[in-house]
Amino acid sequence: MKSFSNVRSVVGRMLVLQAAIVLLLTVSAVAWMVQTDQRDAVSDAASQSLGVAVSFAHAPGMVTALKSSDPTAVLQPRIDAVQKSSGVDFINVFDSDGSLYTRPASDVKARLSADSLASLRAGQTIQGQFAGPRGDVRRAVVPIKDTNGAVVGAVAVGVLEKNVRAQVSRQLPAVLGTAAAAVAATTAGAALASRRLLRQTRGLGPTEITRLYEHHDAVLHAAREGVVIVDAGRRVLLVNDEAQQLLDLPADSQGRPVRELPLTPPIAELLDTGREASDEVHLVGSRVLAVNQRSLDRYGVPSGTVTTLRDSTELQALSGRVEAAAGRLKVLYDASVAIGTSLDVTQTARELADVAVPRFADHVTVDLAEQVLQGNEPPAGAQNLRRIAASPAHLGSGIHRVGEPISFHPSAPQAMGMTSQHPVVEPDLRRAPKLWAQSEGHAQRMLDHGFHSLITAPLCAGGAVLGVADFWRSQNHQAFDADDQALAEELAARAAICIDNARRYTREHAVAVTLQRSLLPRTLPEQSALTIAYRYLPAQEGVGGDWFDVIPLPGARVALVVGDVVGHGLHASATMGRLRTAVRNFSSLDLPPDELLARIDELSSSDDSTQGTTESDAMVGATCLYVVYDPVARRCTMARAGHPPPILLHADRAAEVLEVPAGPPLGIGGLPFEACEVEVPEDSTLALYTDGLVERRDRDIDEGIRVLRHTLTGASGDLDETCGEALEALLPDRAEDDVVLILARTHAFPAHRVARWDVPHDPAAVGQVRTAATTQLAAWGLEDLTFVTELVLSELVTNAIRYTTGPISLRLLLDRQLICEVFDNSSTAPHLRYAETTDEGGRGLFLVAQLADRWGVRYTPAGKIIWTEQSLPDDSGEGTATSRLLGST
Repeated sequence: MKSFSNVRSVVGRMLVLQAAIVLLLTVSAVAWMVQTDQRDAVSDAASQSLGVAVSFAHAPGMVTALKSSDPTAVLQPRIDAVQKSSGVDFINVFDSDGSLYTRPASDVKARLSADSLASLRAGQTIQGQFAGPRGDVRRAVVPIKDTNGAVVGAVAVGVLEKNVRAQVSRQLPAVLGTAAAAVAATTAGAALASRRLLRQTRGLGPTEITRLYEHHDAVLHAAREGVVIVDAGRRVLLVNDEAQQLLDLPADSQGRPVRELPLTPPIAELLDTGREASDEVHLVGSRVLAVNQRSLDRYGVPSGTVTTLRDSTELQALSGRVEAAAGRLKVLYDASVAIGTSLDVTQTARELADVAVPRFADHVTVDLAEQVLQGNEPPAGAQNLRRIAASPAHLGSGIHRVGEPISFHPSAPQAMGMTSQHPVVEPDLRRAPKLWAQSEGHAQRMLDHGFHSLITAPLCAGGAVLGVADFWRSQNHQAFDADDQALAEELAARAAICIDNARRYTREHAVAVTLQRSLLPRTLPEQSALTIAYRYLPAQEGVGGDWFDVIPLPGARVALVVGDVVGHGLHASATMGRLRTAVRNFSSLDLPPDELLARIDELSSSDDSTQGTTESDAMVGATCLYVVYDPVARRCTMARAGHPPPILLHADRAAEVLEVPAGPPLGIGGLPFEACEVEVPEDSTLALYTDGLVERRDRDIDEGIRVLRHTLTGASGDLDETCGEALEALLPDRAEDDVVLILARTHAFPAHRVARWDVPHDPAAVGQVRTAATTQLAAWGLEDLTFVTELVLSELVTNAIRYTTGPISLRLLLDRQLICEVFDNSSTAPHLRYAETTDEGGRGLFLVAQLADRWGVRYTPAGKIIWTEQSLPDDSGEGTATSRLLGST
């Protein structure tokens, strides 16, 4: 309502005007109705007075009453009754002379005038208005006739005009109320209509609306976009100046049907059908128009369509350049994602070719220096190149195949580009010297196959030229330009950095692999306890620190070791070498597995803390599994430091994961390691491995161990073939980590090659021991070893009797060497002494060390074992300890 009250707006003014008109019409109608009612009331009063007078004059008995002796007495009651029922103000009866018979009213004269009497006697009725004391009176006088038609009297009936007007005044409030209601209803309807008009005009005044229309018209015709509005009958309602110019329409287009206009068929079809269109491009003459068309139904206006036209001729050309630039940026973005996904030189070169074809070039070749392929720095100056990547080309097109050596003439674009380290463009190969190919024949074949434009971009990194990438066009008939040259330079720069990284990685990987292989066992040592097959695979993307070892131990025993060092590269390889060396050194002390791991753990912790090495250079976090197999007892003693447990495959092909207590990884320090001992039947197979075999990103280690068990169970009996089957089942195409797998088949030591005696605590027993040993050697056919063996046993048994108090036993083992072992319960280690010439004793162990090939001490929970090894005699009789002793004398 606040907006309605604003008379400045169109709606406010219309509302006020409507209210004023309604009020004026209502007042006029009420006044007219009142005046008409009053006039009709007066007329009705005259008619009423005449009717009453006529009725009374012709009433039966009137003549008799007039001729009676007292007419007044007879007529007055009748007059009162008729006056009361008819509502007239007075009724008077006169005789033929005009004298009044009845009681006169205050407004009536007692006699009629002479003129009135004359008219009555003539039989005429008199009507008229006269003024009385109470106002104007409407009166009618009717003659009373007898049966003969003679006038015997008259009846006068009258009605006061003020009484008639009073009746009309009583009806005036109802009339005024009805008029007021009509005014209110009309005003409310006008308000509702004004409200809708207010929303449409947004409360604007006439000036604003006029100005808005003028501005709208000016904008419509001044806009650089054509507008055409067509109604539902496909007749043009509006065409602005821009649309007239773009469509070449005549000046009288407005109001004409679309089909009559001189339009191009696509535009005519669009306007005539009224279908919706969004940014459709149409050619009108030499102009390229972008056309949009929408229906007007959705806007609440009469049905039709509105069409906009925009001249996109210049924009089309500009958008072509923008699309080309966007395409080049897209190629660069894709190159940043696709090039360098691996640290492989050849793969990186292929990725460059794949990115550029076909969006930038139709064919790409990449040639690198031979030294780069080997991971070395490229030489300065002229280079021997080799093609390592090329997109597919037709046979006989003149393009050299991958793997062929490539050389360029010093004046060739490729050579000039590598010299200047900037791309060189040959937009038209037909006009350029044919030095860009390996020979004129190759150049001509390439021209015959449509090759017409070339960009050669050197691959430069760190100031060195690694090679060259050539971008060719054959199917795309557009020649390379300066923008293409910049794109080729960017692509080559990105690829060169990735190739150089791959080259450096190749060199480091080769060095790491060489170092690691040099630190691993080159050949397995000879031993009789186990038949061993193994696989070692370095990681494809970085050599790790996985390692293994097979260590023969005294007593025909063998130690199997598998370990894994954290990290990759040279540091991991070096750390692995240090760890393997430490394990071999501690194994020479013949320590139990748990004690050996504790020593390694202590060494790792102290090495990291004292030398200040980085984590990748230390043994911290390394894992290790140490297994000792005794073929005589057919038992395995093992301990592990954070390493996956071994698997035991029985002779019946049943496989089980051995429950070895899991110790912490090496280098943690402070936590104990626990060993366990397992009986291993003959012809069983032990499987030792690293986590690289059983663990992957998409598979946890427990699932990998389950797959390995299943593979071992179903594999063939040959250990080497079983290794291959296990790797095939568990490894992807490219191993992410180093892999070590050792399969060791156990053998039991033959009982007939073992001799054992208990030795009493009596010096006289030494002779008995020598006799028994001589007899056993003769049974084995080792008479040549009798002399030395007697000396060794005499010294070792004599020392045991002299320096110990518990039980003593002797064991001879015939393996690849003759092994002598003396058991006692003392934990005191013997020491080798160098006696002086004047000393009477102290030469026993010295003699043992000189006569035996090796000797040592091994501690057991019950005491210690002093052992010696002697080489078996060969066919020539040379090489035994006896021959060496006799030769020295």
